[in-house]
Amino acid sequence: MNHSSLQQLDYDRILNTVASFAHTDRAKRTILASAPKLVKKHIDHMLNEVHQAARILEISSSVPIHSLDEVSTYLEQAHKGLFLRPSQLERVVSFLEHCRKLKTFMKDKISVAPDVANYVHSIADMTDVENEITGSLRHGKIDDYATPELANIRRHLRSKQAEVKEKAEAMCRSKKLAPYLQENMVVEKNGHFTIPIKKQYRSKVNGSVVDTSASGATVFMEPAEVATIYEEVNHLIMEEEHEVETILYQLTALVLETEADLHIAMETMHHYDVIFAKAKYGRSIDGTIPELNESFTIHIDKARHPLLGEQAVPLALHLGIEERALVITGPNTGGKTVTLKTVGLLTLMAQTGLMIPAGEKTSLHVFQKIYVDIGDGQSIEQNLSTFSSRLTNIIDILEHADDKTLVLIDELGSGTDPNEGMALAQVILEQLFAKGSTILATTHYRELKSLAQTHDGFLNGSMEFDIQTLQPTYRLLLGETGNSQAFDIAYKLGLHPALIKRAHQLTDQQSNEDRFPVDQTDQVQQRRYEKQLATTKYARKQRKPKEASIPLFNQGDNVTVSPKGAVGIVYKGPDETGNYLVQIKGEKHRLNHKRLTLKIPARELYPEDYDFDIIFKSVEYRKTKHNLDRKHVEGLSLHEED
Repeated sequence: MNHSSLQQLDYDRILNTVASFAHTDRAKRTILASAPKLVKKHIDHMLNEVHQAARILEISSSVPIHSLDEVSTYLEQAHKGLFLRPSQLERVVSFLEHCRKLKTFMKDKISVAPDVANYVHSIADMTDVENEITGSLRHGKIDDYATPELANIRRHLRSKQAEVKEKAEAMCRSKKLAPYLQENMVVEKNGHFTIPIKKQYRSKVNGSVVDTSASGATVFMEPAEVATIYEEVNHLIMEEEHEVETILYQLTALVLETEADLHIAMETMHHYDVIFAKAKYGRSIDGTIPELNESFTIHIDKARHPLLGEQAVPLALHLGIEERALVITGPNTGGKTVTLKTVGLLTLMAQTGLMIPAGEKTSLHVFQKIYVDIGDGQSIEQNLSTFSSRLTNIIDILEHADDKTLVLIDELGSGTDPNEGMALAQVILEQLFAKGSTILATTHYRELKSLAQTHDGFLNGSMEFDIQTLQPTYRLLLGETGNSQAFDIAYKLGLHPALIKRAHQLTDQQSNEDRFPVDQTDQVQQRRYEKQLATTKYARKQRKPKEASIPLFNQGDNVTVSPKGAVGIVYKGPDETGNYLVQIKGEKHRLNHKRLTLKIPARELYPEDYDFDIIFKSVEYRKTKHNLDRKHVEGLSLHEED
């Protein structure tokens, strides 16, 4: 999948949200490194796992997942010949407890999630190891009774430590030392039992100075009698440390003996963490498991963009092998771009094994490539203009797209001269369609809506606009064409209907007389405007020399239309006022001969017996005519098209 396309569709934001539901750092990393899969069987398997995990969460949301990173670190430490400390062994025990709890948790989930619940059987029974380690630990330390040797050493150690303290206390009570004492009490300093002696009498006491008071007036001395006993204590402490190390090495070796089972358990725990994170995310967006197909069908039912949540207007869309190119028109901020992103992002999510916020009837094709061109994509480093940057991207799409590709292009042909941009947009769509790609494109060009009439496989769509509220509804209407709604908005805001109708005429659009009604208060103003316009036209006519005769154009002549310079093909004419019917980009316009200039005569473009119905008639008209030419069909009639 194209990395730039993934970014434009906010795929990474979805993965970050999914990762936030994972318990372990390793699962978070796995999710963030996810990419859409390309094999339907693999994707179906992932979606089935998430579906079953979601059913388990409906029963209980407390899945016993344990951290894995620490256990992996401990195994590495053990391989280096270092023993595991008691606190580390406690974390290993905690992991083993979670493995045991996970096996118990999944026992009664087999009926609702047979595949996911059975994964736990790959975790071996490590109860003996758990009990062995647990029996040797108490309150974060090696238990006294971990071995008989340790129990004996610690018993003697406690006895000697008590003897040391008793000896020091006895000396404090001695009448012989009473004159030299600063205080009649035993003070423990740096692990030694000392008595506080006045500085000037330090030579009177047989022993060693362990510490001095802050003022220097008192020295804390360990009497020689006490030191003799303390040497025995130190010897016992060394024996204790050696025995504890021996036990820790034995327990570490036990962990290493179970390494293979631990790795399998960690892999299983990690896999559970990933699929339950996906399931939790799916439940958070009220998601469903989409159906996947390989028949080039995109059927979206009540879909919402996952980053918009409940604010999103549900989207319904159907494309198939017969109609696999959708051209969406409509006003700005009407939801065209969101529609493209929703289709693209839901496809990516489904192929990543994620639930999507859509209805249960949703079915998505498994695409091998997804290409996106949304936004200006301007590159300061390469000094490219907006148009150049986007065109560079589209050229790359044209080179790599094929019949396994979904292409999403927003505002195709924008950023340059409207006539040239429209022409480029049409040839780009035609080329992508010829390569077999599935296409969703948005545009402001009204001319592109004719593709659905002249090209099989193209479908028009528009974003609904509520003219009463002057607000978009964000609903996609299939089979309909939209526009910028500029005239409707202008009328709603109070621009005079006569001006709007005049603007219609200048854009070569047919004006609906009933569309912009004039109320009684405006009728006087309208008559005044029409009178002024008529007077101006009469004055201009009086100033002009006598008009030349009406030039004759033949059917099929290629003509240039002023003032925009559009190119059209003559269909009929002229009538009594010198008007011709000229087809421009699939639509017929009634134009005065004064606006037409011959570009290429029909005789230079077409043979004498050329059937101009191919150019001027719809596909349905030609099919009907062909059927009637072959035989009489009951109830079938041919209606002339102008």
